[in-house]
Amino acid sequence: MTPSDNRSVAIVGGDGIGPEVTAEGRRVLALVAEKRSLPMKLVDGDYGVEAYEKRGRMWPEPTRVAMAEADAVLFGAIGGPAQPLPPEMHRTDSLLAVRRSLDVFVNLRPIKTAPALYEASSLKPRVLKGVDLIIVRELLGGIYFGEPRGVETLPGGERRGVNTHIYTSSQIQRIARFAFDIARTRKGRVCSVAKENVMEAGQLWREEVQAVHDNQYPDVELTHMLVDNCAMQLVRAPAQFDVLLTDNLFGDILSDSAAMVTGSLGMLPSASLGAVRADGRRGALYEPVHGSAPDIAGKGLANPIGSILSVAMMLRFSLGMPEEADLVERAVSDALEAGARTIDIAVGRTYVSTREMGDAVASELTSLLN
Repeated sequence: MTPSDNRSVAIVGGDGIGPEVTAEGRRVLALVAEKRSLPMKLVDGDYGVEAYEKRGRMWPEPTRVAMAEADAVLFGAIGGPAQPLPPEMHRTDSLLAVRRSLDVFVNLRPIKTAPALYEASSLKPRVLKGVDLIIVRELLGGIYFGEPRGVETLPGGERRGVNTHIYTSSQIQRIARFAFDIARTRKGRVCSVAKENVMEAGQLWREEVQAVHDNQYPDVELTHMLVDNCAMQLVRAPAQFDVLLTDNLFGDILSDSAAMVTGSLGMLPSASLGAVRADGRRGALYEPVHGSAPDIAGKGLANPIGSILSVAMMLRFSLGMPEEADLVERAVSDALEAGARTIDIAVGRTYVSTREMGDAVASELTSLLN
């Protein structure tokens, strides 16, 4: 795929602050397309609790089709005020179902410090210096997808919740290959994270990752670390890591912990990618790591940088525009250096609204693209 091709991107804001932050990501994407004269079709779709209230489905058919046909999806967040939803909605329309439908098996979560935001982190500046790592999280296996699962009532009336943690060799091997390939473009180091001392699936994880390394990637440095130690090391000395390879559950938890390296969960983007198909396309879902935060929805307080940086990842991995991806990241950095802050990273400073932060990034990006 080349930048001259026609592109289709589905824009799905979802619930809570999702539509607010996604609007700023959409604006940045449209700006790049305009400045580079790139034909691009942006298709908006409903999803989530609000979609259920309006259409009777969390994932309405028009949105489903738009996401399936798009070259990439820019997603916001899911979850709103607590209300009962039919159990089948969780099975067929949840974000897990979306990921499975798009066959996105790898989730990339970059963690990189910005000197301008050292003060926003709870960690000391000496710990933050030089941190540039990426979490490669397996996305379609493990405890989130394993069967059996559910809540049952036992004969004596006691209730029992069951979740099953399952991985196969092929699932582990393909995510390991992705991590090693990413490492070859970076510093050449992979740290595989599991809990093999008490989990059989963790033992399999370590064995399969080691075998892939020994057979195909001997040039990449591989280490193994227990997940509890990794959680500690991420706040003790995060600069030691280059590529962190994790299963579904551990990657979810560790990436949220690592958010404090950047100063706020609102700063973190992600890319969920599938295998490249014969036609050169693949499932691709880009979203900020934060949730729907319904308590601040509609107040203009949300940080849109996670969504904007997700657009940068989209430009790099799906749209074949790595130079423009670099410019979006630089525009974010320049806006922060110039003092733009949303409330989550303001630390006593005057803060701007969600839209105003988008304005600041768009202004810097316009200068860079001209």
